Amino acid sequence: MIGSTDLFIFPEAAHYLPEIDEWLSSDPPELYSIARHWFTAFRHCGDDVSELLHDGCPAACVGGAAFGYVNVFKAHVNIGFFTGALIDDPKSMLEGTGKRMRPVKIRPEDGIDSQALHELIRCAYRDVKGRLST
Repeated sequence: MIGSTDLFIFPEAAHYLPEIDEWLSSDPPELYSIARHWFTAFRHCGDDVSELLHDGCPAACVGGAAFGYVNVFKAHVNIGFFTGALIDDPKSMLEGTGKRMRPVKIRPEDGIDSQALHELIRCAYRDVKGRLST
């Protein structure tokens, strides 16, 4: 089990960064619109969500601790979770074998269980927020 000292902490995260909206408006639109949709879901987790560009892509934080990110690749979008290996994933959507980080990969031609992904996002937010309070 990881504690708050094992989280990715970004004190420079801000409530809102217009640069992220610029990033989310890039081309190709079919991929960046997916990223924009899901980053908006991260933003709506709570009034305490902050954001930053980390490693060139938008990341969402709570209390300065990163809980999610989006990134666009050639043929898919990653909806990533900084503690993805530690959160409940009843629909087995998360991919990878990382010690902590796991993404959900979305390809425009594939369907996605939106309700399950929304729940993963809320779960990641609650998980990191809870780790900060212990």
